[in-house]
Amino acid sequence: MIFDTHAHYDDEQFNEDRDKLLSSMPAWGVSAIVNVSASLDSCWKVVEMAHRYPFMYAAVGVHPDEVGALNEKSFGLMRELFEDDKVVAMGEIGLDYHWDTEPREVQKKWFIRQLELAGELRLPVNIHSRDASEDTFQIVKEHGKRLKGIIHCFSGSKELALEYVKLGFHIGVGGVVTFKNGRKLKQVVEEVPLESIVLETDCPYLAPEPYRGRRNYSAYLKYVAEEIAALKGLTAEEVIKKTEETARSIYLIP
Repeated sequence: MIFDTHAHYDDEQFNEDRDKLLSSMPAWGVSAIVNVSASLDSCWKVVEMAHRYPFMYAAVGVHPDEVGALNEKSFGLMRELFEDDKVVAMGEIGLDYHWDTEPREVQKKWFIRQLELAGELRLPVNIHSRDASEDTFQIVKEHGKRLKGIIHCFSGSKELALEYVKLGFHIGVGGVVTFKNGRKLKQVVEEVPLESIVLETDCPYLAPEPYRGRRNYSAYLKYVAEEIAALKGLTAEEVIKKTEETARSIYLIP
């Protein structure tokens, strides 16, 4: 069954039909969803949501665009959430040089602090990197040596993807792989072993073809699996089965 390793169901785009939509997931063949926080406030929201749905889990962390909300007190409060059994990872953490909402040195500081906390707690990480490939890789290489996790919404080269795989990380693949202008990610999928790939929506964003531009949700991952299968000469069922096994191994979900 489908395992969505990165979703944002706390987003306001789901306010009108969130419960109806999530309650339908088992019927769509979705076995598990990791709901990932971005802002400091959303850390508590994703944990609360994970307790409402037996197939949902939470990743707690602060996105690079939101790290201005972090200080020693708020970081300590966030840390307490990792005592919850439904929290399976730290994320979404990383660097974003596209918007540069926060100063780059501040982004780096809190990226490193969150990586170090993940290492201390022995948790996998879900990493965001936009227009910051070199710095992200160097920080992960230096501060994430004993970590495992997912490079979310991977947008780098096939060579960089393989370097992450050497470090023990996995490549998150979503709707972009179905786009006509997604050739770069298609090349990554062709080169990276299937056992190092996981499925993700990043919903409500990045819906795959034929729904590009609409609100994304986990059931649409079947289109991502079909594209990966076509690129690798496999069946969609083989892709779904293997990526679910891999995701459960990363997040330690039986």
